[in-house]
Amino acid sequence: MKKLILLSLLSVLLISGCSLAIPTGKNAKKILKPEEAKATAEKFINENLLPADTKATVKGATLESDVYNINLEVSGQDYNSYMTKDGGKFFQSGIDMTTFAQEKKDQAAAPAANVPKSDKPKVELFVMTHCPYGLQAEKGFLPAKEALGDKIDASIKFVHYFMHGDQEEQETYNQVCIREEQAAKFNSYLNCFIIENDSAKCVAQAGIDKTKLNNCLKSKSKDYYKADSALSNQYGVQGSPTLVINGAQSSAGRDAASYLAGICGAFNKAPAECSKQLLTTAPSSGFGAGAASGASAAAGCAQ
Repeated sequence: MKKLILLSLLSVLLISGCSLAIPTGKNAKKILKPEEAKATAEKFINENLLPADTKATVKGATLESDVYNINLEVSGQDYNSYMTKDGGKFFQSGIDMTTFAQEKKDQAAAPAANVPKSDKPKVELFVMTHCPYGLQAEKGFLPAKEALGDKIDASIKFVHYFMHGDQEEQETYNQVCIREEQAAKFNSYLNCFIIENDSAKCVAQAGIDKTKLNNCLKSKSKDYYKADSALSNQYGVQGSPTLVINGAQSSAGRDAASYLAGICGAFNKAPAECSKQLLTTAPSSGFGAGAASGASAAAGCAQ
């Protein structure tokens, strides 16, 4: 889990997917030597994937079949990524296909282990509005939330820091205002926003009262956010997304079925709604529809 959280340092500027083409021009088909692979990967990572104040050092490049295993260090932590041997594509991580299916099953079964049970579970999903993996989590969480309805006390809340600039901060204030003052329209707004990334369009589509929203933005939005931020600190949230059930962090998977199973494991007596069949495929990270690509089904935007 620690590795997956730390891998998000390489994902801050990515919207979705697990590979990126490296522009190498006429040398694209050249088979790189290990030292050339190290230099190519290091240059690409530092110029395209990391914030200006963070630098990666590639410590080694080992050829494994048709790809280089790139060992790098970022902020004192070691990572392994992959690059095709011609330097044409860079992959954030590799997936062991022999164990991935079982690990996913184990992850789906794990959430209830350390989560207290109750008659009406309190479920809080902490995200950042522009974190690719927070958006991914919302796409899986909302169907589970809607399936269980008033059988749970569910809400989407916001972590105590921003990583994606002013647009993220302003959108957070939009969403806390809609959630607190126009709650009946919040899910409709969010289902639009996580796909479209267009607040104005989604305000209109969800029928949000613009005057009420603007008044909230001027007077109450930051106070609403402070309450979320305090809870985020209280729970020890360190990444987006973080699911909290009955006050305890849960590791439920990001597909709707896994969220449903994780939440339903926190009931003293599970209701009939827990038998609903929801999608078992993790949604894509970032804005837009589609299914997840590789390790993005477990990564996050970490503090």
